[in-house]
Amino acid sequence: QVQLVESGGGLAQAGGSLRLSCAASGRTFSRHTMGWFRQAPGKEREFVAAITRSDGSTLYADSVKGRFTISRDNAKNTVYLQMNSLKPEDTAVYYCKAYGVTYDYWGQGTQVTVSS
Repeated sequence: QVQLVESGGGLAQAGGSLRLSCAASGRTFSRHTMGWFRQAPGKEREFVAAITRSDGSTLYADSVKGRFTISRDNAKNTVYLQMNSLKPEDTAVYYCKAYGVTYDYWGQGTQVTVSS
């Protein structure tokens, strides 16, 4: 079982930056592909970025490509999301996800608010 705790959210101005962290419990972190999702008020949860467990390959939603960077530190059981050039439309609750074989694990989310 994996428990995930996000941190680093907050208020930023448009054009600014924030760095989210997701700390995982347990000794299986390195076995999981990790992802970031977000959910804005009144909208469905959407994919933001993912990083594989093996070679660290990354995948991004078109809306964040070139602005956000996902990375992981398996020694620290942590995945990061560096968010640059923030836009008001990036405002959402950001969730960390660990992809499992039969079950996915989610964090509780961290709020990101970008003011114009």
